[in-house]
Amino acid sequence: MSDVCLFVGVLLESSLLNAEVKEGEILPPTIQRLMKGYNKYLRPFFDNGPVTVGMSLDIASIDTISEINMDYTATIFLRQRWTDERLVFEGNKSLSLDGRLVELLWVPDTFIVDSKKSFLHDITVENRLIRIFPNGTVLYALRITTTVACNMDLTKYPMDKQTCTLQLESWGYNINDVMFYWTRGNESVSGLDSLQLAQYTVEDHYTSVSEAIYETGNYPRLVFHFELKRSILYFILETYVPSSLLVVLSWVSFWISLSSVPARICIGVTTVLTMTTLMMGARTSLPNANCFIKAIDVYLGICFSFIFGALIEYAVAHFCTLTHADAHMLMYGHRMYDFDDEMNGIVTTISTHSNRAKRRKEPAATSPSVPASTELAVRPSSPSGSEPKPEAAPPEHTNWCLTVLATLRKILRAIHCCHVENPHHIDNYSRVTFPLSFVIVNLLYWTYYLYF
Repeated sequence: MSDVCLFVGVLLESSLLNAEVKEGEILPPTIQRLMKGYNKYLRPFFDNGPVTVGMSLDIASIDTISEINMDYTATIFLRQRWTDERLVFEGNKSLSLDGRLVELLWVPDTFIVDSKKSFLHDITVENRLIRIFPNGTVLYALRITTTVACNMDLTKYPMDKQTCTLQLESWGYNINDVMFYWTRGNESVSGLDSLQLAQYTVEDHYTSVSEAIYETGNYPRLVFHFELKRSILYFILETYVPSSLLVVLSWVSFWISLSSVPARICIGVTTVLTMTTLMMGARTSLPNANCFIKAIDVYLGICFSFIFGALIEYAVAHFCTLTHADAHMLMYGHRMYDFDDEMNGIVTTISTHSNRAKRRKEPAATSPSVPASTELAVRPSSPSGSEPKPEAAPPEHTNWCLTVLATLRKILRAIHCCHVENPHHIDNYSRVTFPLSFVIVNLLYWTYYLYF
């Protein structure tokens, strides 16, 4: 049975070899000798343990890093090295072959684990390199552009750091057949130091070797880790400074007269609407996930609260102005009423004294007997000169009525404590408390997100 399989393999190889060689072209004798009896469907050292494959990467570019899709797109040069004892030949020079001849050789079935989509560049020809050394070592290089998933934690966005990985793994050969290793350890990956990214800087990168455990067995895996730190300067100029200036602009209303209703309402409503637009624009480039409360959302929420608070402050101050005006008019009316009562009392007292003098001058015979109590019917101490009426006995109140009245007294007393004597003092206090509170909140915000 094995002889039949070997024979079929030789026939297939011969047909492929003949298909690759065009009319009038002859392969060099060395290649012909190497390909004679070679079966690409069998891995090297098929009966003598696993084949070791060394890998190295050259990062040509990292084109995009998307927070919405949580992935990055990179163009890499992937180089793989292994030894195939069937390709040993005499000489001291390597053979550089056309990339299309790789179809005649056994190559590792390496794939990128978290890749969403990948493609091999083929302009002007497929970007593949195959080189064979005299000791049977094979160098196989590819130019690949791949989009790889990267799980991101955006709770500190835009002051965040993201750690992404590029994982290489064997698809069909387990650790008993193939072993992967980095050719030069952490130096096996190059090109990151010279990369210029739009919003990030590469802070650190390192490599590791692990095994992928599946139901079908354990497979070799190589992992490349790199840490990206976001540049915050763009967001300071684009979001933080405009939102802070809008907060400062809302404070301008504190220096405008309370009687200028259109001016203060215009400033308050304009700043609120502008802040809302700024908040919506800041979220367009971010994932619509409720699980992320980002640092920029917290700051925009703080700014919106201060702007909205400035608008509410004017509403309260204007209301207190109207209440204060009504109370002033009411107090003025009470004072005029008391003044009128006092004047009426004085006039009544004067008339009473004049009546008494007239009675004394009249002869006692002509006047009827008048009780002494009549002379004292109107006492000078009474402001109005009228007789004091007997006080009515206070009605009996139940306990619950007394409790309700006591509660009302407490409520009125508490409201009186919150009474503002001069509504203009509200603006005076706001000129100090709003900026001071905003500075304190900013110190707490930046300290937490930068150092914790």
